[in-house]
Amino acid sequence: MTLRIERALLQDIDALVEFNLAMARETEDKPLDTHRLRNGITYVLEHPAEAIYLVARGNREIAGALMITFEWSDWRCGRFWWIQSVYVQPDWRRQGVYRALHAFARNLALEDPQGCGIRLYVEQDNTIAQQTYLDLGMVETHYSLFEEEFSR
Repeated sequence: MTLRIERALLQDIDALVEFNLAMARETEDKPLDTHRLRNGITYVLEHPAEAIYLVARGNREIAGALMITFEWSDWRCGRFWWIQSVYVQPDWRRQGVYRALHAFARNLALEDPQGCGIRLYVEQDNTIAQQTYLDLGMVETHYSLFEEEFSR
């Protein structure tokens, strides 16, 4: 199996939309507004300073993807690279796709002169993903995540 990890292109939009729809269904049983999602992904692909998508290409298809967003840390005078919207197609799971995407994202963050680390959040019940992150050298923090979502 040969995987090629690279930044997503606008031509990858259909796969990225489908991946996000599937991920939301699988992890949260949450339906997403497809039009809004497509607009959100298109924005990212056209504004890489906001976020970037990485894709894993294998056997002429996209096997998996993730999105990276950025958070400035005043405490560290540096930028955290947040891994989000992770999805690996079912037929590609447990074959190193996420590991390859993670390694590529980590290397990009290490090459960033302001990069100070990588972070992600994971569903509390997703123990398989949690173990994967631990196996990759990440540690669970003592923070809990809170949010207020605006309906627009």
